[in-house]
Amino acid sequence: MKRNIQQSIGLALLVFTLSFGSFCQLYAQKFEPTLESFKQYKYPAWFRDAKFGIWAHWGPQAVPRQGDWYAKKMYMNQSWDWSKNALSDKPDEDYTYHVAHYGHPSKFGYKDIIPLWKAERWDPEKLMALYKKVGAKYFVSMGTHHDDFFLWNSKIHRWNAVNMGPKKDVVGLWQKAAKKEGLRFGVSEHLGASYTWFQTARGADKTGPMAGVPYDGNNEEYADLYHKKAAADDTGWLTKDPENQKEWLNCIDELIDNYHPDLLYSDSSLPFEEIGRTMVAHYYNQGKDKNSGMEDAVYTCKQPSNGMWVQDVERGALDSISPFPWQTDTSIGDWFYKTGQKYMTGTEVIQMLVDIVSKNGNLLLNVVQTPEGDLEPDVMTILNEIAAWTPANGEGIYGSRPWKIYGEGPSTNKNQEKGQFGGLKDVRPYSSTDIRFTTKGETLYAYCMGTPTEDIHIQSLGKNSKISTKQVASIKMLGSSEKLQWSQGNDALVIKKPVNIPNWQVVSFKIEFKK
Repeated sequence: MKRNIQQSIGLALLVFTLSFGSFCQLYAQKFEPTLESFKQYKYPAWFRDAKFGIWAHWGPQAVPRQGDWYAKKMYMNQSWDWSKNALSDKPDEDYTYHVAHYGHPSKFGYKDIIPLWKAERWDPEKLMALYKKVGAKYFVSMGTHHDDFFLWNSKIHRWNAVNMGPKKDVVGLWQKAAKKEGLRFGVSEHLGASYTWFQTARGADKTGPMAGVPYDGNNEEYADLYHKKAAADDTGWLTKDPENQKEWLNCIDELIDNYHPDLLYSDSSLPFEEIGRTMVAHYYNQGKDKNSGMEDAVYTCKQPSNGMWVQDVERGALDSISPFPWQTDTSIGDWFYKTGQKYMTGTEVIQMLVDIVSKNGNLLLNVVQTPEGDLEPDVMTILNEIAAWTPANGEGIYGSRPWKIYGEGPSTNKNQEKGQFGGLKDVRPYSSTDIRFTTKGETLYAYCMGTPTEDIHIQSLGKNSKISTKQVASIKMLGSSEKLQWSQGNDALVIKKPVNIPNWQVVSFKIEFKK
């Protein structure tokens, strides 16, 4: 008996030692700033399951109500002619607006726009509760845009939202609200491009009565906002200046260390080679530290990932199922508030979400806020439409994985319209014959991308299909208790047009197979 007890104790100690050793080994596998080291990265389950996030791409550039890139274009006495990829002889419309409403940028510059951003109607807790109701599982706050204004409580940069403008820790308050609602929290950084993007502030008019008069960005008193003057050959999206690159690293490390976000987004490819890799290694390691040695942090940038991070596609979508989780980032309208702008419809957002999820992706959607911080009635209409759809149809979205193919129908042809920055256009026309698929275990979900006008034919589930030969056992329409009539023929699974179609255009079917 005594010997058996000793053997049991010995065995228990052995198991504990092995388990503890495995844990320590896992915990000790810190990331190094190399691509080879990043290959050990494991995508956190929370991100793979979340599928839908909402983004507040919001800051002082919203104040003039002229849309994206105001801080750059207000200094452009010559607009950029995209058709010729060269400067034109006409001023940019934002420059014209600025001179008319605020004065010449030699006297009233972007530094003077910043104090006008008060965010007086911003209620982060109210908005976060709304976003949760809409179906978002994570939320992303702007950290800093190309305007070099920080929305966090920075100790190394005076141009921040605690010192100026709202005089609030915008990132911190967003994070607090997200945690209260149980949403994962992320931040976006656009600083890497700022050093070259913001060089327009150091210019002067080329023509007109103020020709040659330097803009306020030439005043070295404000060089910490507008950056130092770039070398003549430093004109790419990401600066080549080693000093700027080190400054970027210090700033983004401060953001990471202050808030430990679940997701970090860079508005570029992985920046600055070794310096960028140093940032990512640090970010991944602190994510492991806060999660008992397991990967928890998600880094997303605009570069194919090969499993090392999450590839982000701006204003577009991949054209097929990716073996690695990825993300689309887009906006329901302009990136910053613009008077009279046109918004997506709620249906277009839902169609986009379903298409992206069917290809192993997530959707990060910017919900445009006014400069004051609230939402327009048009935006509320869009969100309410999505909020009506997700409770019934989210069963096949959240926690789902791609099927053998992402879909069928006219929208899967090879001649689809391309996106603004690669991939396919994010908002595309769909018909009732377009189908998208997702799976959960042995259950298949088929999303009809337009309101069915006749019987639904799913060719991939025909008895003679090369995609699936499984025999269908049951079909249910999500959000409805109606008993459906269906048949599985040789060429297609045919679902009779439902008598009562739910009050949304993207209709979902839950398909179970015989064991």
